[in-house]
Amino acid sequence: MAKASIGIIGGSGLYRIEGIKVIEEVTVKTPWGYPSDSLVIAEIGGVSTAFLPRHGKGHVFLPHEINYRANIAALKMVGVEKIVAFSAVGSLKEEIHPLDFVLPSQVIDRTRGRVSSFFGGGIAAHVGFADPFCGPLGGIIASAAAEEGLKLHTGETLICMEGPAFSSRAESMLYRSWGAGVINMSTLPEAKLAREAEMCYSVVCMSTDYDCWKVDEEHVSVEMVVANLNKNAANARALIKAIVPRAAGIGHCSCNEASRYAVITAKERWDKKQAKRLHSILPEYF
Repeated sequence: MAKASIGIIGGSGLYRIEGIKVIEEVTVKTPWGYPSDSLVIAEIGGVSTAFLPRHGKGHVFLPHEINYRANIAALKMVGVEKIVAFSAVGSLKEEIHPLDFVLPSQVIDRTRGRVSSFFGGGIAAHVGFADPFCGPLGGIIASAAAEEGLKLHTGETLICMEGPAFSSRAESMLYRSWGAGVINMSTLPEAKLAREAEMCYSVVCMSTDYDCWKVDEEHVSVEMVVANLNKNAANARALIKAIVPRAAGIGHCSCNEASRYAVITAKERWDKKQAKRLHSILPEYF
């Protein structure tokens, strides 16, 4: 099976990038089941990169239906150390226009009932999540966006809501009152699981609409979201080509030892089956 050091999570069309070499398409079975789809392993600037369509090819999974644990585990099992995720978002601020890019630094979890940890089932652990996104990786993304001449907002807070329906106007206004900048349905538990798996993770948000708070704008719809995503597809692909070679040069960071001291269950009390599952993504500890 081909290996990769960089993972890209997003739409199924992101890997259709001019000039990249597709090496292999692999199906990975993890202890948590199969990911949303097969992984496409490709070479970008000499760096092996794994592409995973978050919702499956053709967008078949709703945000709450995604097997996030299998997605993250599959990437880790093929060698991925750093993940750059792409996501459509609604804007909660006037200055974040549709078609702008956003690199959030914080996240607020408004999801319900999603499995958000690899741990449990006989092995308890708590990782730090004060800074949800990798700082060094975010710096690489910001410099690559500047190089490509893209309008990128930084330092924003992302709301991750449950969905699949879009926000009510009252909810949208509430999130604005919190100072949040953008909203989506898929960054959590994706980011939390990447942290547990000791992978650097950052999300590149592509603004598609003004959610529903802006009464003088057309209300958000699937048609609007898809149309603006398609408009930004070329920019996203150019950004990937610029990010990957730089990201490969990032050295060790705190993300890479997030679970080192997280386990609080005494080793003699570990559930053996759970330890075996965890070995697939954290072999240094289990």
